[in-house]
Amino acid sequence: MSWLLGCDFSSSPTRTKPIVLALGGSKDGRVTLSKIEQITSLTAFEAWLCQPAQWLGVFDLPFGLPRELVVHLGWPVRWHELMAHYASLSRAEIRDTFAAFCDARPVGQKFAHRAADKPAGSSPSMKWVNPPVAYMLHAGAPRLLAAGVHLPGLYDGDRTRVALEGYPGLLAREVLGSRSYKSDNKAKQTPDRLIARKDLIHALEMGQTRLQLRLKLTHAQRDALTDDAKGDSLDAVLCLMQAAWAQTRHEQGAPDYGLPDNIDPLEGWIISA
Repeated sequence: MSWLLGCDFSSSPTRTKPIVLALGGSKDGRVTLSKIEQITSLTAFEAWLCQPAQWLGVFDLPFGLPRELVVHLGWPVRWHELMAHYASLSRAEIRDTFAAFCDARPVGQKFAHRAADKPAGSSPSMKWVNPPVAYMLHAGAPRLLAAGVHLPGLYDGDRTRVALEGYPGLLAREVLGSRSYKSDNKAKQTPDRLIARKDLIHALEMGQTRLQLRLKLTHAQRDALTDDAKGDSLDAVLCLMQAAWAQTRHEQGAPDYGLPDNIDPLEGWIISA
């Protein structure tokens, strides 16, 4: 069976903060959520990626680093070689290297950015705190490469398992603007955020985004997404919607699942940005 999947990724998954997969399918503009799976270790994530299956997935983690940063550091400028080098570093080495880069730059220009960051509204992939996306890249992208999956625009792998970079915030902001819908902090899991999750889910079900896709949920699924105050399951579903959009673009004949023609083969791109 062929799946669409959305992945809300964690660089240090646990039982309380797992990697969350939303699996489903899409037909005639309707995206059906079949099930939610939780993965509580990076070893289990590796095993999941390597199992025989057919899927098109959107993963909420950066797939590349800014070219400006890579060139400045003298790191490899071929993507798979860069990922091998990056995987060989410890998180402490990554933090210290990136901090030194930032310390040498003027206020307001501390971080280097990828071309996709501005249109997607995403954090720079070299950021190591709030959120630690540099560690998500470190934990995720080399494992996708090691599993031999196909990464359009970056690496030619097994085309029955296709991985694209996504960003749930891109879709959420289209509906909610600056309203927050989630928090890992119990004290911040407020009624306003609950209402925002309900509004976001309703908009997805009604097809009220530029993806022009409608999410199909059971009552139990809707309640579960609403009740997840951390927003992990909902973020996985937002990535599932982006995967369905990529599948639609592929079926319409767009190359590389709707990625722009001129993406940087070192930096990658965020799907639908």
